[in-house]
Formats: sequence, structure tokens, C-alpha cells
Amino acid sequence: MRGVLLSLLLLQAASLAAAERVVSLAPSLSEIVLELGASDLLVGVLDGGERPAALAHVPSVGRYGNLEMETLLALQPDLLLVWPGSVSAAQREQLQGFGIPMLVLEPGSLNELARQFLLVGDSLGRAQAGQRLHDRFLAGIEELRARYRRDEPLPVFYQVWDAPLYTIGGRQIISDALQVCGARNVFAELNLPAPQVSVEAVLQRDPALIIAGDARQLLGWKRWPQLRAVKSDQLVVLPDKGLERPSFQMLAAMAGLCELLAPAR
Repeated sequence: MRGVLLSLLLLQAASLAAAERVVSLAPSLSEIVLELGASDLLVGVLDGGERPAALAHVPSVGRYGNLEMETLLALQPDLLLVWPGSVSAAQREQLQGFGIPMLVLEPGSLNELARQFLLVGDSLGRAQAGQRLHDRFLAGIEELRARYRRDEPLPVFYQVWDAPLYTIGGRQIISDALQVCGARNVFAELNLPAPQVSVEAVLQRDPALIIAGDARQLLGWKRWPQLRAVKSDQLVVLPDKGLERPSFQMLAAMAGLCELLAPAR
């Protein structure tokens, strides 16, 4: 929510008309521009993973953690879409010094992501498209919530990495997605987006299911047969990385997550 509020303040201060030359500094934000039908406005993107085919022709301004400032300035953008983690604080301050309007966007919940569609849509002159995405996204969430509701939420450990062991905190949007699917993040009380935790802490919380990005990262849990997730063979690989890119496509990724968790009912 803080990122959305900051964005609103920046836009009001700049008195912007609809942007015409946009540089996106996160893959998820590039996807939102595509989903709004505004890819013609993108003049540059920051790379991080595989690009959508529709953006293959768009110039690169670097990769995560390595923004090429001269390249970006040469594109003469009139709006920057920024995910805080994609650009260092020093470079964001430098960009502000150049006077380029910025939308700083970091949704911590699914409702904040829905509002982000409205904000970006307004900024790009695609207000109606933004409203449609907002409404469809919220309706899709409620449909999933009703279909996969549980009387007792399934306790889940979402493993981001295994060495060291990282998970997601309660203010991370994936934690919200787990709730939609009738699950509960066993580390929801932690505020950091990606806190490091100990094996002992996981054992103490005894999740009924453990999720990771690949099977190799799950192998180590076999050493702890007392875990409910190990005893019931609920060590699950999440093949779709869409949950890690907060854009409209996250709705389909959530449907996949819910279906993955459903057999554990």
C-alpha cells in the first residue's frame, strides 16, 4: 500500500497527462502494460527472466540490479514504472533528480494489485481497460475463494530457497494467494517479504504441506519424517512461476495453486 500511495503523490505532483513513452523497470509491470493493451507505449524494459514474445523488440535498459542509466535516459521516457526491489535506492534517487515521473508500485495484497491496474491504466490513458482488469481480477479471486474454502485452513510452508532457508512473510502477496486457496502461511506473522527461517522453526510449526519451486529443494525434508508434510507425502513442486510476477496473469497462477492444494483436502 505504501508504494501505491507514493505513486499517487508523485502523479498528483507532476500533473501528468497520459504517458506516451514508458519504461518498465520490472517484468510484472511490463506484463501489466501488455494486459492493458498499451504495449505500443513501451520504449524500454528492465530484463529479468524470459520476456513475453510481444516485447521482443523493445530495447533493454539492463537487468535486475544493473540498470543502464545512459540507455534509459536516451529513450526520453515520460513515465517510469518501478518495482522497488528492481532498482537500488541510490538509482531511484538519481532518477528522481532527473525529474522523470515515476510510479513506484509494490502490492502487498491481491486487493492492492487490483488497485494497481486502475492506477497504471489511468497513467497510460487506458482507464477503461484498467477498470476491466480490476473488476475481472477481483471477481476471479472471489470465485476461487468460494470454490476452495476450508473450514480449517491448510497450514503451508512456502519455500523460496533451501540453502539458506527462505520463505514468504505475511505481507507478501503470495501469502494472500494461499489464503484464497484455503491455506495458511505458517510464517504469516513475519513482516519481511522474504524472511530467512530455520529448520527448527519449520519443525515447530509442523506444516501439512510444503511447496517449493523444484523437487531438488524438497529433498532435504525427507530427513525429518516427523513432519506432517513428509508423513503424508505432501512435498509439492509449484511449476508455474506466475505467482512471483504480480500482474493479471497471477489469477491463472492462483487457480493452478488452488488446484495443486486441493488434493490435500
